[in-house]
Amino acid sequence: MAKAATTFTWQGKDKQGSNRKGEISATSLSEAKNLLRRQGISAQKVRKLATPLFGRGGKKITAADISVVSRQIATMLSAGVTLIQSLDMIAQGHGKPSMRKLLGEITNEVRAGTPLSTALRKHPDYFDDLYCDLVHTGEQSGALETIYDRIATYKEKAEALKSKIKKAMFYPIAVVVVAFIVTTILLVFVVPQFEEIFSSFGAELPAFTQFVLGISRFVQDYGIFIGMGIAGAIFLFFRTHKKSLKFRDKMDKLSLKIPVIGNILKKASIARFTRTLATTFAAGVPLIGALDSAAGASGNAVYRDAILYVKKEVAGGLQMNTAMRATNVFPDMVTQMVAIGEESGAVDEMLSKIATIYEAEVDDMVDGLTSLLEPMIMAVLGVVIGGLIIAMYLPIFQMGNVV
Repeated sequence: MAKAATTFTWQGKDKQGSNRKGEISATSLSEAKNLLRRQGISAQKVRKLATPLFGRGGKKITAADISVVSRQIATMLSAGVTLIQSLDMIAQGHGKPSMRKLLGEITNEVRAGTPLSTALRKHPDYFDDLYCDLVHTGEQSGALETIYDRIATYKEKAEALKSKIKKAMFYPIAVVVVAFIVTTILLVFVVPQFEEIFSSFGAELPAFTQFVLGISRFVQDYGIFIGMGIAGAIFLFFRTHKKSLKFRDKMDKLSLKIPVIGNILKKASIARFTRTLATTFAAGVPLIGALDSAAGASGNAVYRDAILYVKKEVAGGLQMNTAMRATNVFPDMVTQMVAIGEESGAVDEMLSKIATIYEAEVDDMVDGLTSLLEPMIMAVLGVVIGGLIIAMYLPIFQMGNVV
């Protein structure tokens, strides 16, 4: 097994005599110096990069990082740069120590003769089976450059779609959270000040004011327990969601029934399914294997189960469009376009068109939801804050009328 790579910082001169400095990944100090020598660098200082005080290897590697690196590899391969040189150059230029370390380890594996797909499989947290299978297909066919361009496009589309879904989910949650925080602050800190003033009036307060004062006392007396209960419920929800597949599946089904957002999630799942299937099928992966990958990438249990059903039926000799129609989860337009693709022998192109259509629809729906929710946020906050203010000033208005 190859030794893990370490990041070294270096200072030296290039072939033109200009001062240079940077970072390089290698398994030892001597290997780092040898690598620099091959690149035409006369190294004067080479030191091991200090380990960050907090966390191993620096900032966490995200899916967006993998997407960017995939595009960089695709670009360099298409420019005629060798795979090892591409990985080396990307590693040295990356801003995250954790990413430099990961790429350094992969580079050393490839340099030692290990296929890239095998080296990537040793890091399943960052490169899933779909990614590794596509790379393996590219290695087998000798078209790694073309396959990496498809991988990069796929990852970029997936990240863009994920960003849109997060945006769609963020606004409703933001409305609830902001309204809750503002209301709590008013009930705990502002309303009690008015209650002290009202106690000196010696008159019966309006019913609405008494109602708000009662809520304020309740929050002050039991607020800590309510907060602990909410925090515990949130923790329990996410813990159960992480550990229980049955619970996740149930939540996936319920999420599709949420007004507006459910429709966005349906279209997003179809976009993921068709984009994944188009990418894998075009790369030469057999349809059965491609459907397996697409099922996992759909992002929702309802569509995952439907795609696995389609896989079983297709393996039995049924046409894909017929099997998709039997699931009752794919719109007629999707099944009709797949049928046209099967008849014309251009399934991958037709799937890619479907993905593009649904990604655009998700974009439009998210933008529409955002435009709708922005005034709703103002309205909700206005009603909550305005209601509390009116409740506090009603007794003062009544006194004015009496006078």
